[in-house]
Amino acid sequence: MDRRVVVTGIGIVSPIGIGAADFWSQLLAGTSGVKPISAFDPGGFACRIGAEVPAFKIAEYVPKTYRKATKVMARDIELAVVAADLAFKDAGLQSKAYTESPDIDVKRFGCNIGAGLISCELDELTSAMHVARGTGEEGSGKLDLTKWGAEGMTQLTPLWLLKYLPNMLACHVTIIHGLMGPSNTITCADASSHLAIGEAFRTISRGKADLAICGGAESRLNPMGHIRQQLLGRLNDTANDDPAEAVRPFDAAAAGTVVGEGGGLLVLEEYEHAKARGAKIYAELVGFAASQNANSVTDPDPTGHSYSKAVANALRDAGVSPAELDLVIPHGLGIASADKAELEGLKKALGEDLNRVAFAPIKAQTGNPAAGCGVDAAAAVLAIHSGMIPPSRNTLDTGGVKLNVSNVARTRRVRTALSSASSLGGQNAALVFRAVE
Repeated sequence: MDRRVVVTGIGIVSPIGIGAADFWSQLLAGTSGVKPISAFDPGGFACRIGAEVPAFKIAEYVPKTYRKATKVMARDIELAVVAADLAFKDAGLQSKAYTESPDIDVKRFGCNIGAGLISCELDELTSAMHVARGTGEEGSGKLDLTKWGAEGMTQLTPLWLLKYLPNMLACHVTIIHGLMGPSNTITCADASSHLAIGEAFRTISRGKADLAICGGAESRLNPMGHIRQQLLGRLNDTANDDPAEAVRPFDAAAAGTVVGEGGGLLVLEEYEHAKARGAKIYAELVGFAASQNANSVTDPDPTGHSYSKAVANALRDAGVSPAELDLVIPHGLGIASADKAELEGLKKALGEDLNRVAFAPIKAQTGNPAAGCGVDAAAAVLAIHSGMIPPSRNTLDTGGVKLNVSNVARTRRVRTALSSASSLGGQNAALVFRAVE
C-alpha cells in the first residue's frame, strides 16, 4: 500500500517576496513583480521588462563554513539554496546546516530539484574570448580555437564550469544539508518543478525515503536567457511603459509573457513521520501525472490533448473527480497560443467543471520563472492551508470563455487544488493537493 505524503515546509524566492509568508501576502494583495529590468542593460531589447527577485545576500542562507563555495554559485544555484534554507526552517528540521547533531535520517531524505539552462555571465566569457581573437586580415575578430585552448581558457577559473551545470542546484543543497537519500535533477523547462515534486512524491509513497526537498529554481534574467525568449516571439514588447499590466493570462488582450526568476521548494514528508514529530502540515499531495507531446519544439499542441492527459490522470491518481476540485493554479503564461492550448486541455480534463472551479493564474504577478514554477505549486498548497484564493490579476476579459476568476483575493475553503505546468519541449505535469482534515 502506498504511503501518504504531506507538505511540511515551503521555501519561496520570488519577485514579490522572499519567504512563504511574504510571498503569500503580496500575492493576495495583487502586487506585481514585473518591472523595468535592472539586472542588466536591456536597452537593445524590444522587451525591457521582467520579474526580478529582490536583493538578497547569499551568505545569510548558508553556514559560515560554506561561504567560500558561494563563489561558484550561478544565480540559479543561489535561488535554490535560499529556497531550500527557507523550506528547512519552515519545516522545523535541523539539518547539518544548522547543527552538528541533525534530527533527520539523512539516508532517508531525498532531493529532487528542477533546473533550466544556466546562462554564463557574459563578462567572464568576454575576457576569455578577447585574448582568443584571431589576427591577420582573414582572422581578425574571429575566434581562434588554438588561442582559445592555449590562452583564452586560462582566463577562466578552474571551477568555472561548476557554476553552470544544472545538477549543481541539487548538489549544493544536498551538501549544505548533508542529505544522502535519492537525488535527481530534472531539466524540462517550465515543467521541471512539477516533475521533480512528482518524482519525490513517488519515492516517498513507495517507501524509498521518508522526506524530500523538491521543486525547482531558475533565472532567465540575463541577456542570453532573455534573447532566447525574444527570438521565439514569446515576450510582450508593447508594455515597457506599463509593466504591471504586461502579463495577461487567459485574457483577450494577452500579448506575451515576461522572463522572470524564482525558486519554489517544498518539503514532502511521509504522513506518519510528520505526525510523530508534531510537524505543521500544510496539505497532502495525493495525485501526480505527466505526459509528453511531439507537436512542435516551439509551439504547444493547439488541441491540448496531451496536457489534458496529465491533468486527468493526476486527478485519477488522487481519486478526485472534477466535481470535487476547488481550485486550479494553471500555467497561464499570457501567451495567447499557449493559454488557448492550455484551456483546451483543461476543458477536456474537467468538462463543465472548468466553468465552476476557482481559477487563479499567478504569472501576471511573478512573470515566468520557468523551472522555478514550483512557486505555482506552493501557491496551491498555501491556498488550501489559508482558505484564501489569490487574485487573477490582469485576467479581465476572457474572450467569451467562462472562467471563475476574480481580480481580488477571495476567502474560500479549498479542499482540493490542482497545479499544472507545461514546457516548450512538450512536457506536461500536474499535481493534486488535498486538505488534511
